[in-house]
Amino acid sequence: MAIETVVGDPLSNAVKSRLGQNELALSMIVRLVRGVEIASLAKTAGVDSIYVDLEHCAFSLDTTSQICMACLAVGVAPFVRVPGVDPNLIARILDGGALGIIVPHVESREDAAAVVQAAKYPGQGKRSFSSALPHFRFGAVAAPDAMRAINAETMVVAMIESGRGVERADEIAGVAGIDILHVGANDLSNDLGVPGQLDHAVVKDAYRTVWDACRRHGKHLGVGGLASKADFADELVRMGARYLTTGSDLGFMLGAATDRVGRLRLAHPVR
Repeated sequence: MAIETVVGDPLSNAVKSRLGQNELALSMIVRLVRGVEIASLAKTAGVDSIYVDLEHCAFSLDTTSQICMACLAVGVAPFVRVPGVDPNLIARILDGGALGIIVPHVESREDAAAVVQAAKYPGQGKRSFSSALPHFRFGAVAAPDAMRAINAETMVVAMIESGRGVERADEIAGVAGIDILHVGANDLSNDLGVPGQLDHAVVKDAYRTVWDACRRHGKHLGVGGLASKADFADELVRMGARYLTTGSDLGFMLGAATDRVGRLRLAHPVR
């Protein structure tokens, strides 16, 4: 639901828009850059979304909220990966400007349902309502309208990172309110006994199982952790994956710097 009369343009989620058209939605992990500049950098780079990785970085809630608000301003969908299912933390992150929650290590219907309950307002969940949200530029919006609009645009991403999660992918995908089943290749390969072998046959079979569950329930398959396995990532996109993590700010910065320095060393060797 658009709130055009209040904010001048509709509340929208670039990832949801892409997926709704069966297009590839591209995301970037943020673990290093603490300034709001990352939002404009992401926009210029052409990604649809960033996700602040609170599972693996030490950002504060204030930093996370500032980045999310900057993303809203430039039209990049702000997602946040939380450390686990904590309704109080999830509510504060969403109140701070996020339009998506990514939850690691989802392994059951109960796990998935708990995330939806924490992330969605009544009608779909139990999230407490707070007025004057950054999603509406702090404008006054009637509570029923605001809750409908934010419920419609806030996405819930369940990460499948274990054999148990793969086995229960069908029941997880069947939970109303779950939008994406996002396979974390690194943790999954560890749990399946093939650490670091991200394109091992058992990992590929796991992706197919999760994809089948997504198709049965009308959900989307997400792919992450495969920056070093571009061919396999391409294979998964051809299979049907539509949400793809492209890499992290740290990886992009270090990769580009290492490549540039290496080229200069080769071009101008020490004599």
